[in-house]
Amino acid sequence: MAGGPPPGLGLGIATGYLSVVVLLPIAALVASAFGGGVGASWSAATSPVALSALKLTLLSAAVVTLINVVMGTLIAWVLVRDSFPGQKIINAVVDLPFALPTIVAGLTLVALYGPDSPLGINLAYTSAAVFVALLFVTLPFVVRSVQPVLHALDTEMEEAAASLGAGSATTFRRIILPNLVPSILSGAALAFARAVGEYGSVVLLASNIPFKSQVMSVFIFGEVENGSPHAAAAASVLLLTISLAVLLAIRAVARLSRGGHG
Repeated sequence: MAGGPPPGLGLGIATGYLSVVVLLPIAALVASAFGGGVGASWSAATSPVALSALKLTLLSAAVVTLINVVMGTLIAWVLVRDSFPGQKIINAVVDLPFALPTIVAGLTLVALYGPDSPLGINLAYTSAAVFVALLFVTLPFVVRSVQPVLHALDTEMEEAAASLGAGSATTFRRIILPNLVPSILSGAALAFARAVGEYGSVVLLASNIPFKSQVMSVFIFGEVENGSPHAAAAASVLLLTISLAVLLAIRAVARLSRGGHG
């Protein structure tokens, strides 16, 4: 007999757990968002300050995700296909943004890019600081998504293509990349989600300056501190809706790529 709980019981436990941990808090957030009426919630979520923070958040998350798609794939390739001294150390360094609490990451970035920067680069309280902070905290996602796929790839097709005269660029584009696209998109979705919701590393370096360096998570926290929980909840629901739509779109493309390749 196969191990594990009966299928029906396992499904019930999993569904119940997800409902309690994920769906109920989201339902409570939505209820709080519309507690003052739909009109008031919409006005709070689409105020000029909120929209400015939302624009910076989504733009930063999108740009950072695109950069990590390229650089994360390159780093994964180097770690899997190349061999060099210190490779294990580099591989461990990739996980540092995972291991560091975000507030510690923020302090690290302030020390390097703040007013007392040893590099002479002061990005504090600028929109550029948002990009730097998000690049730091989202680096591992694409790398760790692509690495296992590269390890599992059969190199026989690459060798066959090379024997037929295909160059390395052609082999990568036509044989390797199609296999990597689903994992790249999965990593991109995770990186985008982390970037959209990041708070700790951003608040110290970029601070909370409306229309300049304020991201949505910091705006929402500010509304809570100012005694406007309904406005904070309304802005959260708007951000959640947009982020969910983007993530679903990325995952749909990943599924299509996987199906097309299969």
